[in-house]
Amino acid sequence: MEHPAATPGPMPTPAAEHTTDLSMVDFRAATAEHWRQAVINGDVSCVELTTTAITAAATLTRLGAFAEVDPDLALARASQMDSSLQTLRRSASPAAISAAAPLLGLPVGFKDLIPVAGMPLRLGSAEVAPRVPARDAPLAHRVHAAGAVSIGKTQVPEFGLPCYTENRIAPAARNPLDPSRTPGGSSGGAAAAVAAGILPVAPGNDGGGSVRIPAAACGLVGLKPGRGRLPDDDASSSVTNLMTSGPIAVLAEDAALLFDVMAGHRFTSAAAEDLAAAGALRTVQSALSEGLPALQIGVTTESPFSPELDIVLAEDAIVAVEEGITRLAAEGHHVQGTSHCTGTERFWPENYYEQFTALWTSRLGRVPVEDPEDLEPLTRWFLELTAARDTEQTEQALEQLQQFADAGEAILGPWDVLLTPMLGFAPPQVGFFAGLSPEENYRAQCQFTPYSSVVNVLGLPAINVPVHTDASGLSWSIQLIGRQHSEELLLALAAQMMRSAA
Repeated sequence: MEHPAATPGPMPTPAAEHTTDLSMVDFRAATAEHWRQAVINGDVSCVELTTTAITAAATLTRLGAFAEVDPDLALARASQMDSSLQTLRRSASPAAISAAAPLLGLPVGFKDLIPVAGMPLRLGSAEVAPRVPARDAPLAHRVHAAGAVSIGKTQVPEFGLPCYTENRIAPAARNPLDPSRTPGGSSGGAAAAVAAGILPVAPGNDGGGSVRIPAAACGLVGLKPGRGRLPDDDASSSVTNLMTSGPIAVLAEDAALLFDVMAGHRFTSAAAEDLAAAGALRTVQSALSEGLPALQIGVTTESPFSPELDIVLAEDAIVAVEEGITRLAAEGHHVQGTSHCTGTERFWPENYYEQFTALWTSRLGRVPVEDPEDLEPLTRWFLELTAARDTEQTEQALEQLQQFADAGEAILGPWDVLLTPMLGFAPPQVGFFAGLSPEENYRAQCQFTPYSSVVNVLGLPAINVPVHTDASGLSWSIQLIGRQHSEELLLALAAQMMRSAA
């Protein structure tokens, strides 16, 4: 989905009706950058922004974006921040305030997989007794320390395993582009909240596509950083270390702002009148004003799940690839196919589907399960697969994937960035996946998301970029995969491509 906010040029100052008239609640009225500037300049208070988000969440409950909303906790934090801000304005410049709290006043929500102090943690599962953590997880602590205000926990599937966001403890999350459809998963609630304008940005985490898939389904930018890039993520090089945290936003600029906070970048400002910026945001701003050096972009539509699975791309998925190529070429980048390969006809390693399935299901050993009968059918089937597979089979699959990951950047060959499709077909109706047998469900999920999990296995960074809107209003995206430590470059490329929209 290409939102008007993606149009080149300066964004309008947030209009009063989007901050004080709570019947007009939509954080897409301006960028996150403008909302934080409005707070720092005193045009709007933290309490107003928080109230706006809480009201929007209550108004749009049909989207199922939140598993839990806590207005009292959020408003108390926002009020404290307003009081502190009044004191700070007496002695600090706007740029200094921004550098100290780059997300000042921005409402956010954390997935119901992330511990947040004072908010129930359910992991999306009826099998797990809710608990209320006394402390924030490192990711939540870092985002809160940057001035963001959590209004609640966003909806997730059970243990974050499926790529759709439905569970037994709360209504399914729905896609704002078409509420009859899934917003993807496992960050489906977070993506739905951002796409609907309830939140300006949202942090997610991604173990097999859980940031990029819902971003693609909802027409947003979603960045998966490389393995070990963020200070609060596991830095292990093991292929079992699939999970990383990343931002979801309408625009690449806003994703860059949140990524800078999550990555621990230090915010500074060259001019007192400018708001503080850090590495990714500064790179994006520079790319939009001065451009980027011409990059070598490779393109492949081959899925690592082929030929074990029949991967058939929808026509609009192919249109999105063509549009992505056109936009990159328009920005001066060199785009070519993947015919170089490595002396073989196959781009990806053999038997990836079988090996990834072993890796994915083996992770369930770390899930707190007491009574499997209380689990979702898909989760139970995963556990049965794990139990039926002997240790040697699992170890062999992990060893082969580890060899692939250790040489991960070799897959890029002569290119700076690799372009693939993102989703195989349009987001299905809510209930479609769950209505299948567990085995069919899993296969259909892989066919829906044929290009995302391999990037987690490789440990490389990747970004989802919306480039095409079909006749029914659904969004279609491409995926850009980069080399290690190229997150800033990927965000800059995404910004360029969205600027090039017709």
